[in-house]
Amino acid sequence: MQEKSYSFAIQSINLYKELILKKEYVLSKQLLRSATSVGANIRESRNAQTKKDFIHKLSISQKECDESIYWSGLLQETNYIDMETYQEMSNSGNEILKMLKSSIITARNNLNRFS
Repeated sequence: MQEKSYSFAIQSINLYKELILKKEYVLSKQLLRSATSVGANIRESRNAQTKKDFIHKLSISQKECDESIYWSGLLQETNYIDMETYQEMSNSGNEILKMLKSSIITARNNLNRFS
């Protein structure tokens, strides 16, 4: 999950660099912020103080990942990126989302089991 989120951040950074050449600054900045936040919060979760803190940090990553897919969809619908680029971002994001959801469910089940 960490490697995939890191790759997702790099993918978004490279896309951002392309978009600013097209003079698109607003949506691309939103995408950059949310997509790079995914991996940062996953990394933070490794140092969580409690299981609840761990779940909270992964939940933030989940929200940021979903938001990244939203921004890339807007960029595609407004013709700043092509369908192929959108699909690449969306596929990467959805793959990470599935891993995050699974990790959150497992962590919650473990938390409830030991409470």
